Amino acid sequence: MKKIMEKDNLRLIIFDSAKDLGEKIDKHLIEMYHLDPEKETFIVPIKQNFFEDGHLKVEIDETVRGKDMFLLTDIGNYSIEYKMRGYINHASPNDLMTQLKDGIGACNCHAKNINIVMPLLYAGRQHRRNTRENLSCGMALHELDMMSSVKSFITFDAHDQGVEHAIHNMEFDNFYPTNTILEQLITDLPKARLKKIVFVAPDNGATGRRNVYLNSFNSKYIHREAGSFVKQRDYNTLVDGKYPITNHQYCGNEELEGYTAIISDDMISSGGSMFDCIEELHKRKVNHIIIAVTYALFTKGIDKFKEYYEKKMLDGIYTTNLSYIPEEYKKEKWLHVCDCSKYMAQIIYNIHNDISITDLLRDKSLPIRLIEEKFK
Repeated sequence: MKKIMEKDNLRLIIFDSAKDLGEKIDKHLIEMYHLDPEKETFIVPIKQNFFEDGHLKVEIDETVRGKDMFLLTDIGNYSIEYKMRGYINHASPNDLMTQLKDGIGACNCHAKNINIVMPLLYAGRQHRRNTRENLSCGMALHELDMMSSVKSFITFDAHDQGVEHAIHNMEFDNFYPTNTILEQLITDLPKARLKKIVFVAPDNGATGRRNVYLNSFNSKYIHREAGSFVKQRDYNTLVDGKYPITNHQYCGNEELEGYTAIISDDMISSGGSMFDCIEELHKRKVNHIIIAVTYALFTKGIDKFKEYYEKKMLDGIYTTNLSYIPEEYKKEKWLHVCDCSKYMAQIIYNIHNDISITDLLRDKSLPIRLIEEKFK
């Protein structure tokens, strides 16, 4: 068994929901501290117990007194199983949120600081009230904020950063994996596909993200266009927890023959709106279509994405490992999962050592540097 690193008070608690990502972060931190990866670790061993009556308990197996704790969870991991009254259940985001709070309680009164790392924000899309409904995301953040031992909350690509207004005590840092995605995308794409690009927002809410991508490719070697779709929904009908789209209208340059289209958003859920975008862009004769999202949730599976790829209507999806993706999905040659573990390790290292995180929030020069190097 590896020995807990003793020369520093940084510690990680990795819940099973984020085990693979957490172990990669640990390896990067070990490298930063010039430790022996075979002998030392920052990960504190814990027990994660689910009981037959549905309750759960987190136990910490090493002292955390005076330590700077970082608790990593993935509330989007639907593969965690537990038995309740003889039935096999899959842990829901609510279960994993309760588990996180139990872990915080287990550290309470002992740890020096508690920092929560939750890449996929709990109830992130329930960020505003439209009718008689709860502000689930804000309420969850407020509850964590009331735990006096919680120092900071770290998330990635929050659906609406305005949810930070629900908190007043703990720090709230929202990072973007844009450069991690762009680094792989620019490396993979041939020069010919980079010369003419149209950056597309699938709806009004994604125009800010589209503009980030647009500005990231501000190079003399690339001709850029910007487009967006406007959604109209039927708010009198609810289907599978969503209001169905009744019209999806494209706004932008209609002459897109020979272009590569990059559709950017924070997440894919069922993929319905993405398929509409793909269909409309093909009517405008784009040559290639790539989707770039932080979270590929695939709530209805990936069969239709496979179909669009086989019909040569979709070239690929670039996403991250910030939330769970089944292993069999990762084997698809059109799905590119970008590893954010090194980026996350650097964030944890800087916060722990009171080093500025300004450069980590977004290095705007990286994509342009990569493009310039590619075209030299």
